[in-house]
Amino acid sequence: MVLLAAGVVLGGVDRLLGNRFGYGKRLEEGFLFMGPTALSMVGIMCLVPVLSDTLGRLIVPVFQFFGMDPAMFGGFLAIDMGGYQLAKSLESSPLAGSYAGIIVAATFGCTLVFTLPVGMGVIEKEDRPFFAEGLMIGLVTLPLGLVLGAMLCGMSLSDAIWQNVPVFFLSLFLGIGLKRIPARMIRGFSLFAAGLKAITTIGLVLGAVTYLTGLTILPNLSPIQDALAVVASIGITMLGSLPAAEFLQRILRRPFAWLGAKLGINAFSMVGLLVGAVSVLPQLAMMKDMDPLGKRINAAYVVCAASTLAAHVGFTLSTDPSLLSSLLAAKAAGAVSAATLAFLLCRRKADPQPDVR
Repeated sequence: MVLLAAGVVLGGVDRLLGNRFGYGKRLEEGFLFMGPTALSMVGIMCLVPVLSDTLGRLIVPVFQFFGMDPAMFGGFLAIDMGGYQLAKSLESSPLAGSYAGIIVAATFGCTLVFTLPVGMGVIEKEDRPFFAEGLMIGLVTLPLGLVLGAMLCGMSLSDAIWQNVPVFFLSLFLGIGLKRIPARMIRGFSLFAAGLKAITTIGLVLGAVTYLTGLTILPNLSPIQDALAVVASIGITMLGSLPAAEFLQRILRRPFAWLGAKLGINAFSMVGLLVGAVSVLPQLAMMKDMDPLGKRINAAYVVCAASTLAAHVGFTLSTDPSLLSSLLAAKAAGAVSAATLAFLLCRRKADPQPDVR
């Protein structure tokens, strides 16, 4: 929190000086980030109680039959797209609800509902095979981060593994699909993303109309102002994290260039690792300038590392700060192991452009 506060001061001072060094611009970007964040979060957060009532009748008995906490289903959504609220509303135990809503949702859930569908939609067509291969590697090492995070939260090793069985199976399915039928997976996730956007928009409209008119349009709808309070807390964190990340990027530029030369990847690939830990979208935009090995490493790394230094830290601090250290450890373990495995597996590969039609 002190480091983030220092980032706010750095950005604020530079803004007063007329954005001479670029840190003030990052401060402004952090504030403006609240708009897109609200569009992606608020609607589904308003609908979480409704979804919980509906899905609970189906999900809870199935998970309890197998001795798993129903909260794990909430981890299938991103942490800042309703995953935390859904996990807590379905939980049988507070520990499992917090773990699923913070750590699972910030890694697997974020990959499932954001990184994968958005990435496949925005990166260049010729880069999709490299992106898909990197994601597969990231999914392979994901259990390491999830199990470590669960144990740091207080679960036993056996319970940590068993509670994550649905995530492991779905990760395996995604990995096989990305390997064997990438074009169909791309279409499927495009439809999934469109459906999620529609649900989010409906929830946003219902929440806003309820607030403005006082009418009870849908029972159990969560107040829109509660969701906006969470967005505001994330935005405050972003005010400091973006200037701080910009500072780190500048002081690490030469060491990153040296390390990239040693590893055999270009400067864009090295910078992408830092950028991805702040926000996935700029990293995806940079991917066209990365070399093939760097593309794979970045895609593998971002499965766990996505938004670590920005939105996910902000959300955790505003909802369940006791899990922050567990979240950071889980993300770091999964991200570093994924990047290392991608480097070891792919560094000697020839790279003809695969056919993705």
